[in-house]
Amino acid sequence: MDRSSLLLLLFITTTISIFFFDLTTADESPMIFPLSYSSLPPRPRVEDFRRRRLHQSQLPNAHMKLYDDLLSNGYYTTRLWIGTPPQEFALIVDTGSTVTYVPCSTCKQCGKHQDPKFQPELSTSYQALKCNPDCNCDDEGKLCVYERRYAEMSSSSGVLSEDLISFGNESQLSPQRAVFGCENEETGDLFSQRADGIMGLGRGKLSVVDQLVDKGVIEDVFSLCYGGMEVGGGAMVLGKISPPPGMVFSHSDPFRSPYYNIDLKQMHVAGKSLKLNPKVFNGKHGTVLDSGTTYAYFPKEAFIAIKDAVIKEIPSLKRIHGPDPNYDDVCFSGAGRDVAEIHNFFPEIAMEFGNGQKLILSPENYLFRHTKVRGAYCLGIFPDRDSTTLLGGIVVRNTLVTYDRENDKLGFLKTNCSDLWRRLAAPESPAPTSPISQNKSSNISPSPATSESPTSHLPGSLALYVSMFLVAVAVSSR
Repeated sequence: MDRSSLLLLLFITTTISIFFFDLTTADESPMIFPLSYSSLPPRPRVEDFRRRRLHQSQLPNAHMKLYDDLLSNGYYTTRLWIGTPPQEFALIVDTGSTVTYVPCSTCKQCGKHQDPKFQPELSTSYQALKCNPDCNCDDEGKLCVYERRYAEMSSSSGVLSEDLISFGNESQLSPQRAVFGCENEETGDLFSQRADGIMGLGRGKLSVVDQLVDKGVIEDVFSLCYGGMEVGGGAMVLGKISPPPGMVFSHSDPFRSPYYNIDLKQMHVAGKSLKLNPKVFNGKHGTVLDSGTTYAYFPKEAFIAIKDAVIKEIPSLKRIHGPDPNYDDVCFSGAGRDVAEIHNFFPEIAMEFGNGQKLILSPENYLFRHTKVRGAYCLGIFPDRDSTTLLGGIVVRNTLVTYDRENDKLGFLKTNCSDLWRRLAAPESPAPTSPISQNKSSNISPSPATSESPTSHLPGSLALYVSMFLVAVAVSSR
């Protein structure tokens, strides 16, 4: 989800942490997913592109990997299988969206994506949701429909459907029936992107998280861990994990905003507090964390203060033009090509929460590579058009972020996210075998489709340490 969409919707580190997940006593096991990162074209603007010890319990778990496509397309994806027999899809992981959708064979206007379209006619467990008082209905009053419109003029619409979703053979979780969108039309970036569709993790009844929680499969917690500037990938965990030592937390107010917000009060650059009124971070939605956005956006006052403070700390570097003359990017040369050494030139930035805890941002958490000048970097922080502070994936590179919806808080821990998936499950998740046919009926009642404008067992303790991880896309253009 890009910045404009969110507002209208109403939303390697040089030191790698070594930590342990302790066993919890929850009834539900977490499900762990791989993530993959897709990269962006040269223009660093979300206005133009979609930036867009673990507990062993009696219940099964699933784990999946994140694939990185950040530098070319600006998003992280994971693999999901839908139907009987299962059909595979690459879905953008988006905490700002509440619906999961994929293009269907009935689509009249859908782009060419990574995988073939979903063919509901081939799935013995598929069922389109019939019109009912809890959903928007089609013109004929027969089926439930959804529509999502985004500010950059992209959109998705189709039929709300229900089928089995599977998480790979490495998952202990059996296939689960879930409601998703069967696309009949997509426009804009949704049409042109490589990823097949969206996996909605936002707050909402149709969100994957909400549906699994309602079924009692997982607790109301999930975590994301994005890889760093040089090595991408990562992992997603659906379910509860015990907070690792060193994790810092911020309160997240679900009543203030439908999006995941944090209680940001102050910023520090190189250990020095910026002279900013805490209210600057307290816009309509507060400070929002959105996995579908690539960069960070601050109110103009805060942006200028951060930019000036960073520039003051790097007198030995030369200010240069950005890769795109259409934008006034803040870029510097002279730091060298080795990302592991940029901390010798650029300062740390600290984000202080209302409880006094701080999240430390290393240079990779606010810089991106200049695409035309080797050894040059640009600020991945930009001024916002209004009072909203929006934090995209760049801010949480190599950071495990736990969205603890049960306790209304978000947790942050610096770690090697690219290595996390390898440590959780060495083999990649193969496609699931055809699941046993299940009853098509469901007790999930879809919420109204409002238009939006924006089987491997884990050990008792799991040490995470530095190790190279093979990812689908080599990140080298930034």
